[in-house]
Parts: sequence; C-alpha cells; structure tokens
Amino acid sequence: MSEYLPASRVTRIKSSASVAAAARVRELRAEGIPIIDLTVGEPDFDTPDHIKAAAIEAINAGQTKYTSVTGTPELQAAILRRIESHTGVHYAANQLTIGGGAKQVIYVALMASLNDGDEVIVPAPYWVSYPDMVLANDGTPVIVACGEDTGFKLTPGVLREAITAKTKWLILNAPSNPTGAVYSREELQALGSVLEEFPNVYVLTDEIYDEIHFGDGRVTSLVTAVPSLRDRILLVNGVSKAYAMTGWRLGYGVGPAPLIAAMNKLQSQTSSCPSSVSQAAAAAALNGDQSFVRDSVEVYRKRRDVAVEGLNAIEGLSVAPAEGAFYAYVNCSGVIGKTAPDGTVIENDQDFTMYLLNAAAVAVIQGSAYGLGPYFRISFATSLETINAGVDSIHKAVSALN
Repeated sequence: MSEYLPASRVTRIKSSASVAAAARVRELRAEGIPIIDLTVGEPDFDTPDHIKAAAIEAINAGQTKYTSVTGTPELQAAILRRIESHTGVHYAANQLTIGGGAKQVIYVALMASLNDGDEVIVPAPYWVSYPDMVLANDGTPVIVACGEDTGFKLTPGVLREAITAKTKWLILNAPSNPTGAVYSREELQALGSVLEEFPNVYVLTDEIYDEIHFGDGRVTSLVTAVPSLRDRILLVNGVSKAYAMTGWRLGYGVGPAPLIAAMNKLQSQTSSCPSSVSQAAAAAALNGDQSFVRDSVEVYRKRRDVAVEGLNAIEGLSVAPAEGAFYAYVNCSGVIGKTAPDGTVIENDQDFTMYLLNAAAVAVIQGSAYGLGPYFRISFATSLETINAGVDSIHKAVSALN
C-alpha cells in the first residue's frame, strides 16, 4: 500500500497556534493538571436566551433544510441593515455572502481571488490564520512589521513600500487580534490615500471585533472613511464575538458584486449553505435587543483594566490597554536572556510561554505566532478570578527568574 502524501497546500501551512494552545490545555486538564487558561479567544458568556430561543423555534418549525447559498431572506435583510447602520454605506443582496463563520468567508475570498504568486500584505502582529490561508491558496504573504511605536498599526509609508506589481490584497484587522489596536478615521484616510494610487490592490477588512470597543462611538470602517475604495473593499464580520456565538459558525462579508459572485459559486460547491438553524439565531441576534453587547463590553473593560494593571506591575513586562477586542499583547523583552530555576535560559517569547506553562501552570500564546516578538498574548474573555490567578502566577514565575 502506497504511503499517503498530503497535497502541497497542506504541507506549506502550519496548524493554528491558538487552536493548538487550546488543545494542549485540554490535554493537560484531562491528565488532571490544573491549568490557568488565558489563551481562548472566545467570550466566556453563554449565548443570550432570546437567540437560543429563536434557534429552538426554527427547529420546531421545521427550518432544518437547505437554504439559498446566500442565506435566508430574513438574515440577508438583517445583515444589510446592520452594515448600513454601522458604516453609512448601502449594499445590495448581490454584494453579500454568508458562510460558516468569518474565518470561512476570508478563506473563500482568498480562494476566489488568488493566483500563483499573488501577494497579500499582512501587517504584523496578525491573526495567526492569515498567512497560512494565503499560502494554502497559492498566494505569497508579505509580512509587514508594525511595532509598538506605531501602536501596532500600519502606516502609509510602510504600506507604500510593501506594495508591488504582484500585490492583490491588503488585510486590515481592527479591532485587532492580538493587540486590540483600532484605527482612527484619519489613520484610515491616510492609508486610503496610498491605496488610491494603486487601483489593482483590494482590501479585506476583518471587523469581527467591531462591537467590542472601549473608545467613544463606533469603530470606523475603511469603507466609511474612504468611500472611493468601496469597489475594492471586502468587509468581513460575523456574530461569533459580539453575541457569544463562536460555536454557531455564522459569518458574512459584503463587497464588490463580481468577487461576491465568485465566492458564492465556490460555496455552492463546498458547504452549499450555512446552517439554517444558525441563520435563524444570527438573524435574532442582529435584529433583537442589543443590551447583551453593551453589557459584555463593560465587563471586558473592567477585566482589561485589571489585567493591564497587574501585568504592568511585573518587572520585565509591559502592556498598553487595548482599544478593542479582548486581548492584551504583552511585551516580555525584559525577561529575555534570564535563567529559569532549572538552568534553562529564556531565549525568546516561545521559551517564556513554555516556562509559564511548566512553572506556573499558566497558558498564554507566544507573540512569534502572531509575527512579532518578544510578546505574548493573553485573553481577558474569562473571569476576573482567572485573570487575577493568572497574573499572580505569572508574577511569581517571573520573580523566580535570575
């Protein structure tokens, strides 16, 4: 029997670092080892009752069949209303795609648009999946470092230098995973001025965390700040983060009709359509009472403040408060080069995260997984008790370094 050899698109990508970290935590806990888990990028709240009730009602009403590739009319209308109310931009039904999570929407967009050698600009720190999604679809990720000195945000000069004749996409994620960075209207307009010089470059704006914002007003979308780019922007969002619906797997995107048509054609040959029950739940989420969203953001704000204060009190670590999302991206350069009690030298952020796991039973994710070290990411989408326990254990572990 011949040996199985995976396709090249599989061998050239890595497994998701965040998924791997969560799996490792589950393994350790199954072995009876108590782990303080600060890795999980999902709300610890339950899905609101009125959303669950809508799903149950849909099941009881027999809404368990295939839907259109582009979703139910009710969900289409809810998404388009939501997009227009948040951005001030009207989209038609033929400019909408709905998929099994925002992650699938992004993947299908790249599948529908990339040819061998096309370049995709990915500002770092980045969500761990972006570069590998590009590689899996025959593209070339162009990683552009955006350091702490710019608030982990892309600047016009750096963008201009990164664009080549092969550039197909720029990916912007704000509020950012892993840093929580948010672009102002003026910052987006400055980037837009550069993009207007390069009419062949499309922009994928991942706005999955746009409701989780700690500043005044709404997060500004690129399509709002630079309406002249509308025909080159794919705006991606979903219900996972804002409504604690990660397991429901429902995301959507709006953009130029030809791109959307290509994406929907691919979906017709892959998953056919999103879950009908999840669609009913998502429509209820978007159409219903939004107090859950407001209340959860205030909880995240308090957790953020506690985490930031505690981490900044640890010598060798520093972190700025996130403007959005529910992550803290912690600078750990002050512990690099130190020695653990067992004699191991902490040479990089991966060594440090392994040290925290082994010595402090605290699980975090190394910054190198997001393309920029030496940092580590924690999630504060967990209880204050867990956050305080994690910070205390990290403090003790750092104090033990020589």
